[in-house]
Amino acid sequence: MSGNFGAYTAVVEKRVLYVAIVASFMAFLDGSVVNLALPAINRELGGGLVVQQWVVDAYLLTLGALILVAGSLSDQFGRVRVLQWGLAGFTATSVLCGFAWSAELLIIARGLQGVTGALLVPSSLALIVNVFTGPAQSLAIGRWSAWTSGAIVVAPLLGGLSVDLLTWRVIFFLNVVPAVAVWPALRRLLELDHGRTPGSRIDGTGTVLAVIGLGGAVYALIERGSQGWAAPQVWLPLAAGVLALTAFLVHEARTRFPMMPLRLYAIRNFGWGNVATTAIYGALSLGFFVLGLYLQQVAGLGATAAGFALLPPTLMLLLLSSRVGALAGRFGPRWFMTGGPLLCAVGFILMMGVRLPLDYPGQIVPGLVVFGLGLAITVAPLTSAILGAVDPEEAGIGSAVNNAVARIAGLLGIAFAGLITGPTVTTSGLHGTMAVTAALFIAGALTSAAGIRNPPISAPPAAG
Repeated sequence: MSGNFGAYTAVVEKRVLYVAIVASFMAFLDGSVVNLALPAINRELGGGLVVQQWVVDAYLLTLGALILVAGSLSDQFGRVRVLQWGLAGFTATSVLCGFAWSAELLIIARGLQGVTGALLVPSSLALIVNVFTGPAQSLAIGRWSAWTSGAIVVAPLLGGLSVDLLTWRVIFFLNVVPAVAVWPALRRLLELDHGRTPGSRIDGTGTVLAVIGLGGAVYALIERGSQGWAAPQVWLPLAAGVLALTAFLVHEARTRFPMMPLRLYAIRNFGWGNVATTAIYGALSLGFFVLGLYLQQVAGLGATAAGFALLPPTLMLLLLSSRVGALAGRFGPRWFMTGGPLLCAVGFILMMGVRLPLDYPGQIVPGLVVFGLGLAITVAPLTSAILGAVDPEEAGIGSAVNNAVARIAGLLGIAFAGLITGPTVTTSGLHGTMAVTAALFIAGALTSAAGIRNPPISAPPAAG
């Protein structure tokens, strides 16, 4: 009997990991898959750097703002059911993006895609936290981290191949394939869901304030490049965004059912871990957004060549993240989260030597290899430290908060890109971006060293 139960448990664990990885991979992939397709989108739909920023940030805006309320939905209606809603909606909005005939429609469709993508990530990670325990949980999170973080870096390659071989629209139609593949396994996991928590509610006010706050700030940062700070269409949305975000924090501290429980930040590893997440993921999004544009628009690489050029970190993530996750589960996350971002910073500092004509083996490869090693050392311990700090019953909202912080950090990083590079990407703008990216990674390392604490190591059981 115990053997049958063990076999059943193993099947469920494999199914959960498969579903969680595929669903989250899709959401993370579409955050940056368009990066190397942006020049092609600009050639067909127009709009320049501002439209290029919005094609990325419209998705990250709704994803980051709504991923918090999605965590509450996950805890109330069940992880699997919310995953089903998200997967169906994400597939439909991806097809809408692929058919977009104007820049405005593409930006709207990307925003809707972010709404449905928000339903995928917190439920996926919460399933892992609920089903796996102990060292197996750290290993599972390591595998999840390897694939989902790899999506951020492998996305440009997929976008480049689509642009050069077919059309940029293919990158959105491709989402139908994993959605169809994972749906049968997802349906078999419905038995893991429980009933709705009695008396629980959705924080609608918090959701509206978060969207207005983030939307106003991001709109101002992007439009500043063409309008200037003195323009009313810049400073008015910025002021409204700051007021809305302030009201959001006040509301979350007072409401009975907050979408972002501020009390979680009193938990040391959760609070400090999310500060580190802000710096690390802001750096990651900013650095690769500008580097991808530079390789095509300045260095003259084709989309596919630029995608292959950015591939080394992905390979290192896939090879090392599971092992690093297991080691972090054994020795604790603190020094992994310190050393990893420092290596990432060194990688971007090395890329400050980029000049024209481009010498890819000498100017790009060393920095990408060092960065890839640092990222592989960072991601799984960071995720484990934050989620291991909250109770399993709050895994959904804990995962949602951390993922919202990561997406919002990426959103703001890309919005700030124009402040560093100017209206067009140049070699000097690239150097400035690499310096700012390295500084953000160093800030993440120092935050981790100062704030993260390793959990106590359990003593081995005494001999019988």
